[in-house]
Amino acid sequence: MAELLLGNVEESVSDEELSEFLQRYGFPAFDSIERVPAGSGSPIALLRFSDLSPEALNLLRSRIHNMFWKDHTISAQILPERED
Repeated sequence: MAELLLGNVEESVSDEELSEFLQRYGFPAFDSIERVPAGSGSPIALLRFSDLSPEALNLLRSRIHNMFWKDHTISAQILPERED
């Protein structure tokens, strides 16, 4: 399993829009999404991909990191694997 942390995603963007955006750049469909509202910082979306390794996700990440989308510059980071 791999996790992608997207920062500065406009809060009004739906999960479907986000999925379509990522798939346009070669990402598979994500298995789950967790949203963290902006509060005092930028809005965050945490996406989980069960059938993708962190290494493979990192190759895809470079396609969207620092991309300007929906009036925001998106940041993309791979979270390290966690021990359960």
